[in-house]
Amino acid sequence: MMNEIIIGIDLGTSNSEVSVVEQGKVTVIADAQYKILPSYVGIDDSGNIIVGELAKNQYLLYPERTIKSIKRLMGQDIQVNLAGQDYSPQEVSAIIIKRLKVIAENYLGQAVGKAVITVPAYFSDAQRQATREAGEIAGLEVVRMINEPTAAALTYDANQTEQKQLLVYDLGGGTFDVSVVNIEAGVVEVISTHGDNHLGGDDFDQQIVQFLMAYLQQTYAVDVRQHSKAMARITRAAEQAKLVLSDQPYVQINEEYLLEHNGSAIHLSIELSRMQYEEMIEESINLTMDAVHIALKGAKLTTSDIDEVILVGGSTRTPCIRERLLNEFGFEPHGEVDADLCVTMGAAIQAAMISGQQVDKVLVDVTPYTYGTSVIGSLKGEPYPFTYEPIIHKNSVLPCRKTEAFVTNQDGQAFVDITIYQGEDLDALNNVKIAEFRVEGLLDVEAGNIIILTLDLDLNGILQVSAEEKSTGLKKEVTINNALSSAESGSVKVATQRISALFGKLDSSLYEQEPVTSTEPLIHPEIEAAQAIISKAKGLFETVSAEDKEDMLVLIESLNQCIKDEDIVGLQQIGAQLNDIIYYLES
Repeated sequence: MMNEIIIGIDLGTSNSEVSVVEQGKVTVIADAQYKILPSYVGIDDSGNIIVGELAKNQYLLYPERTIKSIKRLMGQDIQVNLAGQDYSPQEVSAIIIKRLKVIAENYLGQAVGKAVITVPAYFSDAQRQATREAGEIAGLEVVRMINEPTAAALTYDANQTEQKQLLVYDLGGGTFDVSVVNIEAGVVEVISTHGDNHLGGDDFDQQIVQFLMAYLQQTYAVDVRQHSKAMARITRAAEQAKLVLSDQPYVQINEEYLLEHNGSAIHLSIELSRMQYEEMIEESINLTMDAVHIALKGAKLTTSDIDEVILVGGSTRTPCIRERLLNEFGFEPHGEVDADLCVTMGAAIQAAMISGQQVDKVLVDVTPYTYGTSVIGSLKGEPYPFTYEPIIHKNSVLPCRKTEAFVTNQDGQAFVDITIYQGEDLDALNNVKIAEFRVEGLLDVEAGNIIILTLDLDLNGILQVSAEEKSTGLKKEVTINNALSSAESGSVKVATQRISALFGKLDSSLYEQEPVTSTEPLIHPEIEAAQAIISKAKGLFETVSAEDKEDMLVLIESLNQCIKDEDIVGLQQIGAQLNDIIYYLES
């Protein structure tokens, strides 16, 4: 009997990936030649949904029709606008997941209905709920969510017999996590974790963007924030500069015809050194190192107790990060497994374990937060009605079920209001309120009526709460599910139908590749992007001067030759030149 296929998905801020275990080995599934799918979603000129590289390329010309970094908004009660329509963050994330699902199905040659999805270790309950709902909207049963550092640890020596203490430093596009992990005899145990849900490579990009904006303001007296397309190009240039500076000490940033100001074309041309860049991000790196020490303290360890440091996330390629960790721990951090792919690989390993495949790894995960309630007590020696009473403590092993007894404080008290918080502060009001409910109809008795409060945190970090009057069994239960509060439809089913309609023919023809048995070559995303640029350029021929048309024809001819030769580098370079001309003509 064949094991059911369960795919592993890393839903990232900047990039996402999908993988599967086949015959004991992890395969990161490529879309054409790319294993990494940029986490961009857009609507093209024809009104079709586009995801990944095509959407990323479109962002330069039509930022208003393109969304990026949606992961940073997960769990928030907001809507984002895409080509005039509003969507919840989980709906946009569902589009990315649905694309990954199609990529996996095309590779496997069969439908896929289940997935393991990774989340940052420091994701809140609302963010985890939103991620689960995104998977469901995309048509997948999310059988498990695991923390990204935990998934990464699964790819490193987890079947060894020798005990090791690992520190997983996970710096992605939008989030940062650090976890202390114990590995021994195939058991991967997360001891402690800490992090920041709004710290990552996007912030590094933004530092470069601010630098470029200040240069343009000083040199040309122009506020580029008023020009959305120019801002999109600057953002893309900043991202590319950051990548170059990972390997080179200097980068030249050139953006011709960036915008028009007072009748003149503004060209951006400036050199940025790695030293300047690392000074820009020094404060952010300091924050990550502070988190490292908080995680070590939570595990009751010091830097000398750590055997290996594992780098996860593309932003860890920044040289100064390696240097800081080397200075801190006294040895080089590990990076043998691709920092962009190790999380999805770990998700696939976890999926294989769930589906019953033989995998020599056992996973023990922890909660990154403390969960509790507020009580009438004292704070700093003074009576206080919102004293925080922890019930499930940070770094408790999952799943975790804890029960505490509380008493009423008034005679004849007919009800109790219960509020659940997430956080570490002794003042409950300084923590995050994640649920509140009332238990009514209590016995008419003296003060001291016992109420049993139970918090049950499952393997996915989803919390269920129950309160029970001990003497009667009167009970009220609540599943904390505030992540979809922004959706007026109030149901995942409606969102699923909405996204399916938006995709149109995605499940059949829009993105579908030939079955794996076909010999027909797949179209490379850069070739598709080049063809789209050529089509757009030709559409301008009737309105441009003969000189501009001639320049465009030369570039189009070069692009067609690159398409014929499958010269991807040439496509990128020449396509960028043609894009610049198109932008200048449309401005």
